[in-house]
Amino acid sequence: MEPIKIFAIAGALRAGSFNRKLLKVAVEKAKGASVDFADLKEFDLPLYDGDLEAQGLPPGVVRLKERIAAADGLLIATPEYNWSIPGTFKNAIDWASRPPSNPFRGKTALIMAASPGQFGGMRSLLALRQVFVTLGLFTIPQQVTVSFADNAFDESGQLIDPKLDAQLQKAVEAFISVTSALKNRN
Repeated sequence: MEPIKIFAIAGALRAGSFNRKLLKVAVEKAKGASVDFADLKEFDLPLYDGDLEAQGLPPGVVRLKERIAAADGLLIATPEYNWSIPGTFKNAIDWASRPPSNPFRGKTALIMAASPGQFGGMRSLLALRQVFVTLGLFTIPQQVTVSFADNAFDESGQLIDPKLDAQLQKAVEAFISVTSALKNRN
């Protein structure tokens, strides 16, 4: 049986993003999976514009859609901006879901958030879950939030709190289990 393919992306642009750190730790826990770790910046996505879309999908959009389509599941870590997901990340999702195909449909996702605030990005995950339901993406019930993220990682980028690290491990295992089951069913 071939390993599941995971597309991993942070909804943050900042190089030192807490969500990038969280995503890297989650990817390390995805033992046996083939992971395509993406940087949102690499796609150079313009702001969504129907007039621009009418001229054909921009090359970065095509690459993003192809990489999502090639995956069995998605690992996502996103910041929270004004109680929601960042506009740049929502823009990427909007572009990727444009016709002629929706690469999200039928896939699984584990969503995570890290924030220096006390809620750990919880509200961004509520917004993201709602968007993914609309796109036909099964977001597993487990999710991970890291509160006070500015103090949650050690110098090597690992989670300091062993309970939080164990929670992340269980969430990643659940994600891999569900994604494998769905892949093998098809």
